[in-house]
Amino acid sequence: MLSVSCVLTILAEWKKSLRESSTICAAATGEISLTKILLIRHGHVEGIEPKRFRGRAGVPLTALGLAQAQAVARRVASRWQPVKVYTSPLERAVTTGAAIAEACGVGTEVVDTLIDIDYGAWQGKTEAEVSASEPTLFAAWHDTPQLVRFPGGEALQDLVARAADALRDTLARHPDETAVLVAHDSVNRTLLLQLLDQPLSTYWRLVQSPCCINEIDVKEGCIEVLRVNETAHLDELAGA
Repeated sequence: MLSVSCVLTILAEWKKSLRESSTICAAATGEISLTKILLIRHGHVEGIEPKRFRGRAGVPLTALGLAQAQAVARRVASRWQPVKVYTSPLERAVTTGAAIAEACGVGTEVVDTLIDIDYGAWQGKTEAEVSASEPTLFAAWHDTPQLVRFPGGEALQDLVARAADALRDTLARHPDETAVLVAHDSVNRTLLLQLLDQPLSTYWRLVQSPCCINEIDVKEGCIEVLRVNETAHLDELAGA
């Protein structure tokens, strides 16, 4: 279990390492090193509506989710040139990542630290069920998410620490390249909040739709978030 102060220290060291590694690279080559990250959520699964705490359950993509995966794959292949696709180990992310990798002609790799948050005893339950059985904690999850630990599961601080590790490793592997990360709503939200220097208390202010695209550039220690929750490539599936 990580304390808030511990997580803040980890994040500060992570951002410092980004600045230092980028500066060394620029000094050695005389050029600015830029890594582009495409952060994507998996496609539609059962349990999005009505809302359910899916977490680490091995739920497959629905027919709509498979169509969304193909649509986002076409979008990525037509706009960018990623060299690798990294995915959460859960089936819904692996399937989405495989579609992107095939369209782009690149390989995939599972990254355990991109796995969805551990909801503990809440996993598999609907929001209505949890609201009825644990109204106080359920309300806290929506009002003060940064202070909640799921019974027998994780807190957002745990998720931040491991998701930052996944991003740091990707940046180290791919200077001057584009890489795709296929993860989950909660993973994407917490990563984006850290990249935007926003506190975990603002968790609910971001939206991550199925098969959305977030585009992030990291160059010389500077982070630029260029797209958040882009879903125009899914317009053709409206009403599906």
